[in-house]
Amino acid sequence: MEPDAMKWDFIDIPHDRGNTASMTTDNKSDNKSIVQRALAELIEAGSVDALDPLLSDDFVHHRPDSTSSTKAEWLAAVDAALTPLAGMRVEVHHLLADDDHVVMHSRRRLPDGPEITVVDIWRLNDGLVTEGWEIIEPTAHAADNLAWWEPAGR
Repeated sequence: MEPDAMKWDFIDIPHDRGNTASMTTDNKSDNKSIVQRALAELIEAGSVDALDPLLSDDFVHHRPDSTSSTKAEWLAAVDAALTPLAGMRVEVHHLLADDDHVVMHSRRRLPDGPEITVVDIWRLNDGLVTEGWEIIEPTAHAADNLAWWEPAGR
């Protein structure tokens, strides 16, 4: 792997989750594998070309500000981000599946740069990612958002 290539790790954080038998169906496992493969291929290839066949033609990426982008728009945005994000380290802390949705919680850090915490939600249909949502928070600013409901100036 090139020195400036992105890197990723799946981190096994043990938690007492009680009975998880309902989380082990083949479909959920397949969906998790598709999301894991998409991330791995994006990072290893360093190109969105690996993502394109994993997304449905009618893929929609939803943003927290209520805007959305099409498959082509989102792939272009991800492609534009690859150069500034070269060398980013991605640590996946949780990868959970429920029916047709996969949720990934990760922390990402640029070399000598800030860390962000990211929650991605992906909806899959017939083995393809059809929708995505992403919440990004600079980890250093997490405390600023603990009392978001309080009026400004308090």
